[in-house]
Amino acid sequence: MTQARTGAPTVVRTRAELAAALAPGDARRRRAVVMTMGALHAGHLALVREGRARAEQVVVTIFVNPLQFAPHEDLDRYPRDLPGDLASLTAPGLLGAGDVVFAPAPAEMYPDGDPVVRVDAGRIGRVYEGVTRPGHLDGALTVVLKLLHLTAPDVALFGRKDVQQLVAVSRMVRDLEVPVEVVGVPTVRDDDGLALSSRNVYLSAPERQQALALSRALAAGAAAAEAGGSPDDVRSAARTVLDAAGVATDYVALVDPAGFDDVTRPGPAGTTSVLALAATVGATRLIDNSDVRWG
Repeated sequence: MTQARTGAPTVVRTRAELAAALAPGDARRRRAVVMTMGALHAGHLALVREGRARAEQVVVTIFVNPLQFAPHEDLDRYPRDLPGDLASLTAPGLLGAGDVVFAPAPAEMYPDGDPVVRVDAGRIGRVYEGVTRPGHLDGALTVVLKLLHLTAPDVALFGRKDVQQLVAVSRMVRDLEVPVEVVGVPTVRDDDGLALSSRNVYLSAPERQQALALSRALAAGAAAAEAGGSPDDVRSAARTVLDAAGVATDYVALVDPAGFDDVTRPGPAGTTSVLALAATVGATRLIDNSDVRWG
């Protein structure tokens, strides 16, 4: 459905403005939504391009969601650059007339303060990211569900870099009968293999070099699976690379992509599992993942 777009997208800051921007005649148009926390990079723009290919109208949300941050995390210093984000979004092939950018303040999303009722991510929210960042996925799902209600899309695009969140969103939509198609878009990487992340700006030059161990660890794990290794071999191969680089590791997980359950035995030849890891480089916590194919 890709088509040339001229003009500027409508930028709105309130729910009332969003409803007005989406109202006249838009019910007949297929709509895609891309949810972001701003500080946009090429990975986010890949989501927008995928939305552009799948729908006549694209809505991009820019909201640093406080429910996703623990008190000791980087909510206050998380990078924010709305003018720069809008400039990125209006590059050729991205947003144009008829599209919408929704950039609300926290008080607009949560007018009564912290919501009393939240989405519970269930068992997916109690492993890996859920252990390291308790409540993170509950906060993410809560704002995702609110934004799905507010934007009423036909399709929602999410990056596969945040694979546990993607799995949780997919299960929420399925389990709660939310009428939207969830699409995972492949991780975008720099030429050196580092997965793009808004938090990469925190890395010094030496730390960035050290962070390349994450993608090398994923490659080592994938090679172990293809060579006929066991799940323990896959995890061990990845962890060895991280340890050799002196990277502090939160977890190295090998999971089923459907429910994020641990893989305990090799899958049939040609099937895939997800190798996911989280590590801290300097003071910056990074996550990454890749599919591993069983040989």
